[in-house]
Amino acid sequence: MLGFIGLLGSLALMIYLTMRGVNLLIAAPFAAFIAAIFSGITIFPQLASEGAPDFITSYMGGFTGFISSWWLMFLAGAIFGKVMEDSGAADSVSKWIVEKIGAKHAILAVVVACAVLTYGGVSLFIVAFSVFPMALSLFKEANLPRRFIPGTLALGSVTFTMTSAGSPEIQNWIPIEHLGTTPYAGWQVSLIVAIFMAVIGYFWLKWMIGRAVERGETFVAKESDQFEHEEIRPLPNPLLSLLPLVVVLGFSFIFHDTLGTSALIIALLGGIITAYLVSFKYMQNREKAIADGALGAIIAIANTAAVVGYGGVVKQTAAFLQTVDYMTNIPGNPLIGGAIAVAVLAGLTGSSSGGQSIALPLIAPHYLDMGVNPEQLHRVVAIASGSLDTLPHSGYVVTTITAIAKESHKDAYPAMGALTVIIPLLGTILAIILFSLGL
Repeated sequence: MLGFIGLLGSLALMIYLTMRGVNLLIAAPFAAFIAAIFSGITIFPQLASEGAPDFITSYMGGFTGFISSWWLMFLAGAIFGKVMEDSGAADSVSKWIVEKIGAKHAILAVVVACAVLTYGGVSLFIVAFSVFPMALSLFKEANLPRRFIPGTLALGSVTFTMTSAGSPEIQNWIPIEHLGTTPYAGWQVSLIVAIFMAVIGYFWLKWMIGRAVERGETFVAKESDQFEHEEIRPLPNPLLSLLPLVVVLGFSFIFHDTLGTSALIIALLGGIITAYLVSFKYMQNREKAIADGALGAIIAIANTAAVVGYGGVVKQTAAFLQTVDYMTNIPGNPLIGGAIAVAVLAGLTGSSSGGQSIALPLIAPHYLDMGVNPEQLHRVVAIASGSLDTLPHSGYVVTTITAIAKESHKDAYPAMGALTVIIPLLGTILAIILFSLGL
């Protein structure tokens, strides 16, 4: 019982600290320390009995293990995103899509722009920063409530694209390491689920905005808003700007059979080189883009590794092992237990990749030994990881709502939470049903 109190208390503490703005590099090890104390885990390796876990070794094992496995992917991805941003290629693609669809369909234009960039391998945060100025102008022109912009950005970024088959986002590649699959695992079901999430999410968002407009809500600008962004700089040709995205997808498809997760490095490097070739003269500060990308990669992977380190400690506790045992032995379809385990851990850590990295090493061998189809498990856990990961304390949620859109959680999160939590949960259920029917 004391162990369960420590487990739940440490999780609640980490959520509370991150909601209060405490850096994850501090909050995660502190929460892990509390879990270790309540579970009777020795703090220092020198004091631990032979073969017994200790806090420092368990935490640093999880922390460094994640970095050693994924650092080059994070680095290449972050640099690719910054090069696309600095060259104006990301802006060019999103602006072109917005212009083609038009202000009359402002919501659809923003969702499609985010979806194309995300599925092309651009970092979720870069997508939000890149598309937000255009979303701001479109919502102003259409006189739609500004508070729905974060939800609109998120719908196109972290729902039907992030965890779909073929996506170069990390959430679609982590299962490969543990299940021996490909990024295209379960693509038939993934396609159906992606269409379902996109359609349901889009019409639900339109309905929410329509209700708000009927109540008299309009666009209300904030002091920080700037609408002259269109005249700031020349942008490269939008069709040429799409080439780096195509290269990333193409290379990941070509090399995934022979290189596995390492194919993502080749794909992103190909995207970086292509972005340089097609938009070299439009880059504002080439050296700074690479440096900023590298720094961004350090921050991103360190935050995720901090959460995985927390998982490295927690998974040594008897309470956690009993919880996982319960989840993996839920009666009925075994895919349900995998989905629940990954979704819950993603929610508690506020990270889809962190939740997968903690859960999969434990549940993957169990399910594979049971004979569960690895492609089905890959797709279900990928989609499930993109559900509860966007609870209010999520890094993406906090950054998008407060740092980018300058909105409050009270105003912006209800719509964002509905679209990024409920829609992927429904998508997970649909995927399990479709796989159960033999698709």
